[in-house]
Amino acid sequence: MSTAPPTWSCSPPHAAASLDEVDVHPGKDDLFLLIFTSGTSAAPKAVICSQGRLAMIGPIVAQMFGLTADDVCYEAMPMFHSNALMACWCPAIAAGATFAMRRKFSASGFLADVRAYGATYFNYVGKTLSYVLATPELPDDADNTLVRGFGNEGSRVDLEDFSRRFACTITDAYGSTEGGAVVSATDDTPPGALGPAGAGNIVLDPATGDECPRARFDEAGRLVNADEAIGEMVSKFGGAMFEGYWDNDEANRERLRDGMYWTGDLAYVDEAGFIYFAGRSYDWLRVDGENFAAAPVERILSRYESVTLAAVYAVPDALVGDQVMAALELKPGTGFDPEDFSAFLAKQTDLGTKWSPRYVRISQRLPVTESNKVLKRSLRSEFWECTDPVWWRPKKDGPYRLLSDGDTAAIRAEFVGRGREAVLDAS
Repeated sequence: MSTAPPTWSCSPPHAAASLDEVDVHPGKDDLFLLIFTSGTSAAPKAVICSQGRLAMIGPIVAQMFGLTADDVCYEAMPMFHSNALMACWCPAIAAGATFAMRRKFSASGFLADVRAYGATYFNYVGKTLSYVLATPELPDDADNTLVRGFGNEGSRVDLEDFSRRFACTITDAYGSTEGGAVVSATDDTPPGALGPAGAGNIVLDPATGDECPRARFDEAGRLVNADEAIGEMVSKFGGAMFEGYWDNDEANRERLRDGMYWTGDLAYVDEAGFIYFAGRSYDWLRVDGENFAAAPVERILSRYESVTLAAVYAVPDALVGDQVMAALELKPGTGFDPEDFSAFLAKQTDLGTKWSPRYVRISQRLPVTESNKVLKRSLRSEFWECTDPVWWRPKKDGPYRLLSDGDTAAIRAEFVGRGREAVLDAS
């Protein structure tokens, strides 16, 4: 096995170029760059990041993970994304570590790169762990130099599987590009939770501004008071870190209210004070009068053995409200067995009675941003009228069958007959 890293050199016109001296101030006044949000639900917004903010983040992350000049920090995320800059590049500079990168993330090339560079640390967003884990497992996967990894949006199952398979420690945290709110997991964090809410993070009803009641669960672990417990995650102190959006006063006012930072993310807090991510603000579904969030359903569907990625979102109901649609990306070499999937759903004791998908879209590759976040706005705009195969249940709790062109026409005709065709055309 070769351990020699690839060699790089500057292009001739720039090899001997000198760097201009620039007077940089550590405060918020000196703009370093604009980082665009992912745009998974709406148009991306340009987040202001000052020299001072990035200079503060680098040493903090480096100290968190004990990075030194002996470390090699591996970067496969796009450099225009906050995860790449703040979780890898800047900490590497602060620690004096070696920084290794590739042009584009590759699941099949991940382990080869780690071995070639001698990488000891890497960063990720949740979906990239899923893609790496979907590659064939080999007996020597743990034979590598990795010590730790840091990122966000990793599922508990993926975090545990990745740590076992590649013999490294993975630390997952919640954080936004804007820097307004942070939650880190602890050793006693229960499955599915982000970590302790702490003194700074609360969940508020966006309509009233009141704090939401604590979440309650039944014997099977199902959230029984979603209507009142789920609200918007708000940071009491995040306003001090948020430097604003470039030339977007309306978005700034939406984020900063009453001196607090409103994340736009749904969440709930249990009796012990642990906070749970429930999806983005657009991930709210209302089925048969019951409100619930997409993220808990996605966590359940991700347990299905052949699933690499699961995205859950609302599609219109011909009568009123929503129906649940799931888009699944399957592991290579596997297929969708509707009977086995139905049996799997029936065994999930924490699956709410309204949560089972009415429609299941099977995709070779879900649409994602450059930072590998699923583009739900694209999925929602296509609902079941898409080029991917879609399985559906004509009757609640009935068997799944493949949606035909005739079914699609009949569904649309039902919307027309009930005067609700506009909700399809507006999606």
